[in-house]
Amino acid sequence: MKKQILSVVLGSLVSSMAAAAQWGYEGAEGPSHWAEMSSEFDTCATGKNQSPINLTHMVKGDLPALKINYVKGGQQIVNNGHTVQVNYTPGSSLEVDGHKYELKQFHFHTPSENNIEGESFPMEAHFVHADKDGNLAVVAVMFKIGDFNPELEKAWSQMPVIAGDQQQLKHVVSAANLLPQDHNYMRFNGSLTTPPCTEGVSWFVMKGYDTASKEQIEHFAHTMHHNNNRPLQAMNARVVVQ
Repeated sequence: MKKQILSVVLGSLVSSMAAAAQWGYEGAEGPSHWAEMSSEFDTCATGKNQSPINLTHMVKGDLPALKINYVKGGQQIVNNGHTVQVNYTPGSSLEVDGHKYELKQFHFHTPSENNIEGESFPMEAHFVHADKDGNLAVVAVMFKIGDFNPELEKAWSQMPVIAGDQQQLKHVVSAANLLPQDHNYMRFNGSLTTPPCTEGVSWFVMKGYDTASKEQIEHFAHTMHHNNNRPLQAMNARVVVQ
């Protein structure tokens, strides 16, 4: 199952998941219907630790530092119809509390999927990692409208406008340059925010944020033709630690 989930994370919707259901963000294909489309998507409705959430009522804890070792590795940009994703070459890692994950890809949602104290943001980036056993960790970074983002533009300048298209990037993108300087974070247990909504994902939401120009955020939104954020999910018995 973890190999199947990793295939979804990497953007290659393989096996029965692709054939079973063409999910989306609107109408009969939207989030409220995901669980109806395939038995493999049941967790989208039955799960108790679903993402995204509104991060609020945080509990103070002694969180370990995030050891982020990202090298330039964003070499391919893909429009998979659900998001724009930059695939990363091996060699970049996230280590937390002695546990090491490899950066696989990063992608975007507009508006943000997670909220912080009830605040939604114009755009959110998800840096998706997997360990050697297929366990997943996501670093989430909120984007505000502000200064033009030159690192983001390396990808945006070749953004495929047609679902299914991909491009080899002329200028390799550095994920490190898309992170805020302050690596303080909030942590919670959650899930994939897209089908099959698998749980057991470790989420690390940065307290700091990055910026992009209004035009850059609109470029992404227009390419998607619709919002691509899953609605907020119930917290249930979870806590957010900061």
